[in-house]
Amino acid sequence: MPSVFSQIVEGKLPAYRIAETQDYLAFLDIRPLTRGHTLVIPKKEIDYMLDLDEPLYVGLWLFAREVARAIHGAIPCERVAFAVVGVEVPHAHIHLVPIRSMADLNFQNPRLELSEEEFRSIAAAIQAKLREAHPQKTAS
Repeated sequence: MPSVFSQIVEGKLPAYRIAETQDYLAFLDIRPLTRGHTLVIPKKEIDYMLDLDEPLYVGLWLFAREVARAIHGAIPCERVAFAVVGVEVPHAHIHLVPIRSMADLNFQNPRLELSEEEFRSIAAAIQAKLREAHPQKTAS
């Protein structure tokens, strides 16, 4: 059975898409640690990050960097943290989490509950920043 992320890629499950290329997708985490918490995935379903072939692995990190820059410009934060945990969904992914302190990156923290309007607003703000630098990578 395809992972929940593969189902998002295929359009079978909804997501607040931020950016997309032929090989990668970035979308808001629906259970965010902070406003703007985004997941970046390869579209190809591979469970473990270290099992990605080198071009896909490198491309994922380059894509994540561009999305993180847009998040940093759109969301008030000190930094955008990158986290690879990889046990909650069997599909390689990177968490991009806007943080003000290390405490914001604790995955044991209660998750935010945001309205659809808040998610849409956050996605639009990040997309606007991404469009400024890379119009071809913004999801519609």
